[in-house]
Order: sequence, then C-alpha cells, then structure tokens
Amino acid sequence: MSIILQSTVGGFSAQFMRKLPLVEQAMRDHELDPSEFVISKDYASTATIPIIGPFFFNYSVYFGEETFTVTEPNDMVFLDYFLKRVLAADGPPELPEQPGLIRRLFGWMTQPV
Repeated sequence: MSIILQSTVGGFSAQFMRKLPLVEQAMRDHELDPSEFVISKDYASTATIPIIGPFFFNYSVYFGEETFTVTEPNDMVFLDYFLKRVLAADGPPELPEQPGLIRRLFGWMTQPV
C-alpha cells in the first residue's frame, strides 16, 4: 500500500508522483508503513491578486494520532522536506567529537615554531 494523497487544489505534480515511490521505499527501509500516512494539499491562503493565485500550499501529514502541517511553495520542496524527516526518524546523526577550546589552544601552543 502507498501513501494516501488528498488535494483540494487539483492534485500533485507529475514530478512528485514519480518520486513518491522512492520516498515510500525509504519509509519501509526505516520501518514506517506508508499506508498509515495521509498527505493533504491545500492553499495556504487566499490570493492577494486573484489572477495570479496563491504562492504557497499547506501540506498536512496525518499518521496515527499525530499530524503536522508545512507551508511550502511547491510539491517537490515539500517532498524533499518530508523525505528528510523520514530519514531522520532513527534519530539525529552522530557528529564527530571536536576537541574543546582549551585542548585546541594547548595543541596549538605545543606545535614547534
């Protein structure tokens, strides 16, 4: 099963639809079930200039009893954001430990001149 998509503004872009299976596979790789997710796309606000239309969309993601909403200019920016959240599901990445200020200062002072 795949992510359930809903839209009140005419659907999602073709590029979004082509990349979505890769995101779903990444979700499975991180032990998330894509069928438990619903993504809804709506206008972020009414257009200030009716001819041009709105510049941003609200993307609401529902999973279990949790939900969050992100405002982005287009489908691909949202999908990239969502993919980063999926990849971060395991926790923050391990950062290499850098020596403290004092240790760096003493290391600098012990260098031959």
